[in-house]
Amino acid sequence: MNAIKNRVQLIGNLGQDPEIVTLESGSKLAKFSIATSDYYKNANGEKVEDTQWHNIVAWGKTAEIVESYLTKGKQVAIEGKLIHRTYETKEGEKKYFTEIKCNELLMLGK
Repeated sequence: MNAIKNRVQLIGNLGQDPEIVTLESGSKLAKFSIATSDYYKNANGEKVEDTQWHNIVAWGKTAEIVESYLTKGKQVAIEGKLIHRTYETKEGEKKYFTEIKCNELLMLGK
């Protein structure tokens, strides 16, 4: 069961071009978001689309692949783990942030 702890698998489309950061060490970081959609029927029997947005981060070789091949609208499958972070703004307000650290990436579609 340890192999499936904190494991996320998603298929979605990039909402914007990835943001690429090159660190002082030369290692790369890619940040992007993907949208996943689900459909259901409401009380009136109408089909409703529910879209969720997910923040993704990729490091190293995976980030280099993201930089070279991914652009807004591309469909991808990702596997990774959830990471929750908190930080405090200059005004002293606590902010909470959830993202997925991408371990594997599969490019889908054309």
